Parts: sequence; structure tokens; C-alpha cells
Amino acid sequence: MSKSKKKPKSPERIIAQNKKARHDYTIDSKIEAGLELAGWEVKSCREGKVQLRDSYIIFDKGEAWLVGAHISPLISASTHVVANPTRQRKLLLNRREIDRMSGQVDQQGFTVVALDLHWKAQFIKCEIALVKGKKMHDKRASLKEKDWNRQKERIMKHSV
Repeated sequence: MSKSKKKPKSPERIIAQNKKARHDYTIDSKIEAGLELAGWEVKSCREGKVQLRDSYIIFDKGEAWLVGAHISPLISASTHVVANPTRQRKLLLNRREIDRMSGQVDQQGFTVVALDLHWKAQFIKCEIALVKGKKMHDKRASLKEKDWNRQKERIMKHSV
């Protein structure tokens, strides 16, 4: 039996993306983590009321926490619960993964940020990445490269 190739995430499966993280940081490695959410938060995720712009991951007492993610409560849902849209949310990771990432954050100066939230079957997963900050000249170089790739695509499209 041959291995099936992994399909890329389709756009309708993605709940929210952190595009600023891809611009500001160079990504070293990625991990998919589970997310511990309340019921009203899941309903808000279904509606797409999530923002990951300034979110990052902290490690505290052997646990990983998502900080700065904003999940807006729905007006119709959870009338009996006082919703805190920016509360810290626990990430579900293996001990080995937590130890490896927290060690690299402490020793090598990496940062851990959330790249996106997406659906995997009926679960909401968070793709987190170990990143280092880009300098201004690195950002300009990546923009030039992106522009050049776009131009190459146009040239190839018109020549064929």
C-alpha cells in the first residue's frame, strides 16, 4: 500500500491566520497543537470571530499557553457566561514538544507564535512555530523575492 501525500489545508478549513508573523519572523519549525476552548469560543470560531495578530505562546510550569488571541463572543451565544475574549488558552502538546520548544526559547533566543487556527475533523487546532525576528533588510529581501516570483508567474503564464 503506498503512502498518500498530505493535502494542503484548504482555505475553508482555516479559521484565522497570523499574516504578520510570516512577515516579521523567519520560521524555523512548525507544530500542530490542540486548543482547550470553552463552548462559546468554539461557536465564535465557527463564525470566524477570531484574531491572532499579536498572539504568542508562553511556557509556564510545564504547560504551553496561547496569549493575545482575541475570540469575540457572539451576542446570541452564552448569555449566562461572562466572556473574556483575550484570556490565556491552554495548548495541548506532548511533554517532549513542550520541553524542546521551551528549551530553545530559553537558550537560543527563539520566540513561539501562533500561525493559524484551523479545523481538523471536528477539532480546532493551532499551528505554532518556533521563530526568530527578521531585520529590516531581511524583510525587504523577502518582499523583493515575493515580487520576483509573482513576475515570473506572469511571464510564464503569457509565454505558454
